[in-house]
Amino acid sequence: MDLKQLLEKKGFICDMDGVIYHGNRLLPGVKEFLDWLQKEEKNFLFLTNSGQNTPRELQQKLERMGLAVDASHFYTSALATAHFLNSQAPGCSAYVMGDHGLQNALYDAGITYNDVNPDYVVVGEPAGYGLAMITKAVRLVNAGAKLIATNYDLTGPTESGIAPACRALLAPIELATGKQAYYVGKPNPLMMRTGLKLLGVHSEDAVMIGDRMDTDIVAGIESGLDTVLVLSGVTTREECLNFPYRPRLILDGVGDIPAAAQTLAL
Repeated sequence: MDLKQLLEKKGFICDMDGVIYHGNRLLPGVKEFLDWLQKEEKNFLFLTNSGQNTPRELQQKLERMGLAVDASHFYTSALATAHFLNSQAPGCSAYVMGDHGLQNALYDAGITYNDVNPDYVVVGEPAGYGLAMITKAVRLVNAGAKLIATNYDLTGPTESGIAPACRALLAPIELATGKQAYYVGKPNPLMMRTGLKLLGVHSEDAVMIGDRMDTDIVAGIESGLDTVLVLSGVTTREECLNFPYRPRLILDGVGDIPAAAQTLAL
């Protein structure tokens, strides 16, 4: 796939952290990319492994950065986790290690909070993460609760550098219990299939844009989408060589896409 073929795609699934922003800092070329998506009437979906915020909050976050995007264009690992648990065990309960984005998604799906004898221990990326929380989770899993993680990210980009993400926070619980968590977010095909359904475009006509080889790019490949790695997040061009699979295209950032459209139109 070259840039011309990329421009012809009907649907765009985009990661957010490292692709659209770092923390509260908008990345270069993002406004132009979004303007191009809307002008060309492309179907697009922001599919994020972060479950800290609700779609409405993500909409407002982009609004503060000067971007107007409807809340229907966002799908998070928190929503995917809530959907998965509700399909597995409707009316179940969970001890939740996560912020309000995850808690709200579970509540809306009818899953109640339970720190005594829950069916599940659900781990996201809580701001108040600490030993007391880990210890409670370990005891509940040892007592029979099933271990669920919202996403497979080991680290994530922030304004001030790389920070530990869900898989790193989950490691002590897995090590202490000897139990392996089930990871719901990318690269799990469950989340990608739901994303494609929300996008309303067949996988052959869609592209996955992300900054991580081990979640975004492998998720796109395994779901039959073309893939674009942007170097604006955690993965470098050199690090790509460590993986047994490749993105179809590597760009400095999403701003390269509208720039290419402008060049080809001349």
